[in-house]
Amino acid sequence: MISHPPSLVLFDLDGVLVSYSHRIRVETLGAAIGRDPDVVFSALFDDGLESRYDAGLLTNAQYMQALSDVLGCTIDTPNWLAARAASMQCAQDTCDRIKALAGRADVAVLTNNGPLVLDSLPAHLVNVLPRERIFCSHVLGVSKPAPVAFLRVVETLGHAPQRTLFLDDNYANVEGARSAGLQAEQVQSPGGFADILRDYGLA
Repeated sequence: MISHPPSLVLFDLDGVLVSYSHRIRVETLGAAIGRDPDVVFSALFDDGLESRYDAGLLTNAQYMQALSDVLGCTIDTPNWLAARAASMQCAQDTCDRIKALAGRADVAVLTNNGPLVLDSLPAHLVNVLPRERIFCSHVLGVSKPAPVAFLRVVETLGHAPQRTLFLDDNYANVEGARSAGLQAEQVQSPGGFADILRDYGLA
């Protein structure tokens, strides 16, 4: 156990706090609009549309219109949100762990996503991590693993980088956080960070 536990724990979203499935997402949206899941996947990911939105290069309206244009039908926000919500699962014990952690350290999320994802999160996760504690790359104008992404969140929350622990399933993002001066560890499965918190004196 370290002598001075972190004052802030910063989590990734997909793959850390929630499980995320591309397959479920494109199948759900495809069923709602009458399109093959592979076509939906291609529209979202093959030409970088989702990445441009996540990076803040497209507004919500521009993103939805571009997706509609590619798929040849109107994609409305409720269908998009329903598909994104179906793709995420958050175990109750993960939420319980976050709630317990909040009594020992400040807690927040940094995710490479657009702000629409905030309206599709599992309700029991939002109950322990309110929207204002979830920072999206789209809003920040910079994505992980760029060091400035981490520093903007840490500064906004009033913590020192060296007193911040960042957890992500993507090792490139872990390296980015470390290069910004944060402590950082890789999470191997959704919700699988109890041992890490224990090692840092937070459990």
